[in-house]
Amino acid sequence: MITKAMKGLGMIGSGVLAAILSSLCCIAPVVTLIAGTSSLAASISWLGPARPYLAAVTILILGFAWYSKVYPKKSTDPCACDNGKRESFLQSKSFLAIISLFALTMLAFPYYAHVFFTHQNQQAMVADTSAIKTAEFKITGMTCQGCAEHVMYEANKLAGVLQADASFEKANAIVKYDEGKVSLPEIEQAINGTGYKVIQVVQSPGHN
Repeated sequence: MITKAMKGLGMIGSGVLAAILSSLCCIAPVVTLIAGTSSLAASISWLGPARPYLAAVTILILGFAWYSKVYPKKSTDPCACDNGKRESFLQSKSFLAIISLFALTMLAFPYYAHVFFTHQNQQAMVADTSAIKTAEFKITGMTCQGCAEHVMYEANKLAGVLQADASFEKANAIVKYDEGKVSLPEIEQAINGTGYKVIQVVQSPGHN
């Protein structure tokens, strides 16, 4: 028999699952960085467009759960009585508060994903500034700032890359590099290694 408590836990669990799914495409690049694999991030990038809907589902479920906890429905059964039994921790406001905090942390993950990535700027290592070029790499598959941070991290690791800035909104990466130390195909290979795909490379004319 499914009790009221079990229904409540199931609803809360659904909210947590929606929160995790909504941020999974942003968490994946960090997991990729730790695990050293490149296929995970791109394989779940399809979740990106569903993020706003999953976030809305999470907020609605948690909101309803808190409303039900603060304003419990009174029984209409005249025979119903309080048997004095204390509610379990899983039914308490403390547990709901912990779950809500976890869910909101997951929803906010894209806004602090950058703390997991460190980017090296090699500008000071350049001796011949005439060899500096800039190129735009148009990329498909990025859905959040975590994806962009992953691209920047891998590109900036290359010797000869002076600066790499990626934007998931613009679906691109702008890379300043020393053509005497690194080539466009090498940069493209590094970006593709993240699991996202370079679909076009546009090199700026002249020296930069």
